[in-house]
Amino acid sequence: MTERKRQKMKGRLIVISGPSGVGKGTLVKRLLSECKKLKLSVSATTRKPRSEDAEGVTYFFKTKDEFRSMIDESAFMEWAVYNDNYYGTPIAPVKEKLAEGYDVLLEIDVQGAMKVMEKCPDGIYIFIAPPSVETLRERLTGRGSESSEQIEKRVAAAEEELKLQDKYSYVVVNNVLDDAVEDIKKIIEGKDLL
Repeated sequence: MTERKRQKMKGRLIVISGPSGVGKGTLVKRLLSECKKLKLSVSATTRKPRSEDAEGVTYFFKTKDEFRSMIDESAFMEWAVYNDNYYGTPIAPVKEKLAEGYDVLLEIDVQGAMKVMEKCPDGIYIFIAPPSVETLRERLTGRGSESSEQIEKRVAAAEEELKLQDKYSYVVVNNVLDDAVEDIKKIIEGKDLL
């Protein structure tokens, strides 16, 4: 597709969310490498940058005052506070990429997706579900990064989030990674899922 043709076509907002540990990050990395028209929305945060972070690539880093000013200016599609840090999806870069004809992918939590649905009801909302709650528990345990108490809190939160999956345009079960990637690509391409 030529650049001129791309600019005439408005892109689509695609939101991927689901419980912690369901594999959203892995799916998104694959999708971005395989779908050239897809661009990732970059979130803003007040947390301190880590060594692997790059401004405007992993996050837009803001002070708490800058972030609060953006809230006051309604500059976010959604925002939340986690561990005393603010996280949010700035509207301007998303609108810019959509206007350029790119599909913009948001990888956000379920609560954030609910807020975006209110503001952008015509987006494509994809809920990533685990094959079972027990599989999710096993995946979280397999990470080896959290205590059993933390894992049980995440599983309890996941059970609540699973109750909201009917609000999404599509539900994709991430049982086999390659299959889940192909299902999401079919959704993005507008093909029927069998």
